[in-house]
Amino acid sequence: MLHQKEVRHRSLRSRLVSLVLRWRLKPKLTSEDFDPHRFRKWLDREMGKKRTADRVEIHPVEDGPVPGEWHIPHDVRDDQCLLYFHGGGYLFGSPLSYRSFTTRLAQQCAVRCFVPDYRLAPENPFPAAPEDALAIYRWLLEEKGVAAENIVVAGDSAGGGLSLALLHSLKQEGLPLPAAVMTLSPYTDMLATGESLESNSDRCVMFSADGIRRAAAAYLDGADGKSPLASPLYGDFSGFPPMLMHLSDSETLRDDGLRLAKKAADAGVEVDLRVWHGQPHVWPIFYPLLPEADQTIGEMAQFCKQVLND
Repeated sequence: MLHQKEVRHRSLRSRLVSLVLRWRLKPKLTSEDFDPHRFRKWLDREMGKKRTADRVEIHPVEDGPVPGEWHIPHDVRDDQCLLYFHGGGYLFGSPLSYRSFTTRLAQQCAVRCFVPDYRLAPENPFPAAPEDALAIYRWLLEEKGVAAENIVVAGDSAGGGLSLALLHSLKQEGLPLPAAVMTLSPYTDMLATGESLESNSDRCVMFSADGIRRAAAAYLDGADGKSPLASPLYGDFSGFPPMLMHLSDSETLRDDGLRLAKKAADAGVEVDLRVWHGQPHVWPIFYPLLPEADQTIGEMAQFCKQVLND
């Protein structure tokens, strides 16, 4: 069943941040000469300066199947876990660049959060990322002793797509599915067939249709873009756990989320879809600048607590 809610309010701060993103970030991300290695360094340097949430400890992990970081609020249970996959088009992003957001999310959800540093393209193209995601999930189940019903999987953009690809992997492997999945502006179609890629190419303050297609080509490196592990939109959603999805009506990837939400709901999945007006792609990562970011994190926390407590 699909429960859809539209959020029309847009703050002045959101409008100003969108202007800055359009002027400063979109030219970088849409350039034909985009260098993901250089952008990774810039992103870690700039986002790494942001303050992390109070009373949340950061514990790097190097001895697991995939490196990453635990973000652990004080006084939380050790048998529950939020597994969060960062975004970045499978080309950039890291636990460091996401710390401000993921520590806040862990704090609000009142649960331990593991943020893996999964392998990125172009040096590690598909299927490296979904292989890492599956290895991490197995590690949580088998070595960390976290039951599947005590895990919530989440992610944004490419990380949102990876979260959904992981669930397809789990079904293929016959492994138990998590309690729920939460996605922000998920990137779910490597074939780039969504109508919003073109209609929102100018309207989106971060990406263009051509930039999205170049990212998909770099990630796939010739692989089949219709594989559900690359493009979860094309998978079978029967038996999936409840989903919470937030996306913006003005982003290029809008239809990646809208079409997936409908397909999952048609397969009998409980889908809670929130469509925000005019927000930049994955606006919650701009916490604490945007009031909409804090509101979205709060809604994610409420959903996470409900499914874990149930």
